[in-house]
Amino acid sequence: MDEVGRGAWAGPLLVCAAVPGEGEPPAGLTDSKRLTPARRRDLAARLEPWVADHAFGWAEAAEIDEVGMTESLRRAARRALAGLTVRPDAVLLDGSHDFIGRPWRVRTQVKGDLTCVSVAAAAILAKVRRDAHMAELAELHPGYAFERAAGYPSPVHRAHLAEHGPTPQHRMSWSYLDDLPRWSHLRRPRPGPGGQIPLL
Repeated sequence: MDEVGRGAWAGPLLVCAAVPGEGEPPAGLTDSKRLTPARRRDLAARLEPWVADHAFGWAEAAEIDEVGMTESLRRAARRALAGLTVRPDAVLLDGSHDFIGRPWRVRTQVKGDLTCVSVAAAAILAKVRRDAHMAELAELHPGYAFERAAGYPSPVHRAHLAEHGPTPQHRMSWSYLDDLPRWSHLRRPRPGPGGQIPLL
């Protein structure tokens, strides 16, 4: 499993669960960030017939604002796992933190997308799917460069955000709003531990 969109200012978080198939995987699997968009799309097209199964779990910006990133990661990961047709015996999760929890048997692996083909497959499939989704959102919210920067804080995104303010796709509990005096009043409180917003 791998995720994409954790550090974006806008758009959903997406987690992909990919079950490796039989035979040789497509050549060139690696960290999706090291690949050009065209190369990622090409690999994703060749991965879909290779993987035995894959599924996506989403957490939208409003849910991230409501429950926080850790809980959103857990929910999105569990949605992805629930979407598989066969329950896996164990989960290999990219990174160092198990955000899925029991009853799943989870093993974390730092830079797993560089050392494990199934994690790399999940990373590429997730990135291509989310990028396509962000390109669709760009048509609804032009000017933020969602089609190029996928909701991350590119210079174009920052400039348009300062001028026109956040969209419903923006994460309204994030601190970037503190640096936008014209829009900082829109910032929502960050959820506290366990997803609860502190009252005191």
